[in-house]
Amino acid sequence: MDFASILTAAVVLGVLGLIFGALLAVTSKVFAVPSNPKADALRECLPGANCGACGFPGCDGYAAAVADGKAEIGKCPVGGAPVAAKMGEIMGVEATVGARMVASVNCQGSVGHCKPKYDYNGIEDCLAASLVQGGTKSCPYACLGLGTCERACPFDAIHVDPVRKIAVVDEEKCQGCEKCVAACPKHVLSMKPADRVVSVACSSHDKAKDVKESCKVGCIGCGKCEKACKFGAITMENNLPVIDYTKCVGCMMCAEGCPTGSIAGELENRLIAQINPDACVGCTLCKKQCQFDAILGELKQKHVVLDACTGCGQCAAKCPKKAITMRPRYTPRDPMATAAKMTASQNA
Repeated sequence: MDFASILTAAVVLGVLGLIFGALLAVTSKVFAVPSNPKADALRECLPGANCGACGFPGCDGYAAAVADGKAEIGKCPVGGAPVAAKMGEIMGVEATVGARMVASVNCQGSVGHCKPKYDYNGIEDCLAASLVQGGTKSCPYACLGLGTCERACPFDAIHVDPVRKIAVVDEEKCQGCEKCVAACPKHVLSMKPADRVVSVACSSHDKAKDVKESCKVGCIGCGKCEKACKFGAITMENNLPVIDYTKCVGCMMCAEGCPTGSIAGELENRLIAQINPDACVGCTLCKKQCQFDAILGELKQKHVVLDACTGCGQCAAKCPKKAITMRPRYTPRDPMATAAKMTASQNA
């Protein structure tokens, strides 16, 4: 092939490229989808995690849905209240954000608590291990501790304890995206409000005999937690307690009364009410509100909080004079230190 032929071919290809480029440019303008300025502004507000926790395929999908009026503001758990406020300004509405949610491990079946079934030398993945006789642990509901949830978390908020071989959530880092919940083949992860201090630390629906054979700290379905709760926040479903966090006030009586420790609660961080005697007018509203008989005092008398207080805070919420504050407790709760027993001893 001579030089003239090569030059002709190059010119023809160049001309064709220009023609097709022009056609693409015209086509892109003719068929272009007009941009929605609000959707673009909303997208700029979002953190870009693309976790899908909002129920839409990534941040772009959520922004477009909000701009079109097909989704509510405040559904981004990663952005939280600050992002919701910015989105509300763009849409000209008041932003409402629910409680911050974090992941919770509903299992305490660590190496020292739950019996192993066999030595596993396969792929370090919970799903792969669960396909071999249901997993490595004798409890069929136990956390397998092979890190599938850890690898699914985009925020480095969940890790497997290297000694105990069980997942642990860092609530400060958790953004509530629920990716770990979706990844767990044993369904031992769930979501709970970050400001709630109690959670069910067991996922077994087996009967008490079978639970005791496989795990030292498993729920035996005795129902003591349900009876201990004065606020109707716990119901037993299929041998396992279910907490209604809209009713839970954080008294931790369920955790205190659980014989196996399968309800986790921060008992060491319990609060106690304190009444300011200078502000108290003796109206008895706090005493009537207390479900644990932990307030002593009669009408028009200064009231006193006793060590039976669970720190639920219901008295402080009802006090019309704001004379009650919640402070850290430095001694364990004494369930025997009730107003009834104090009055009886005084009258004896």
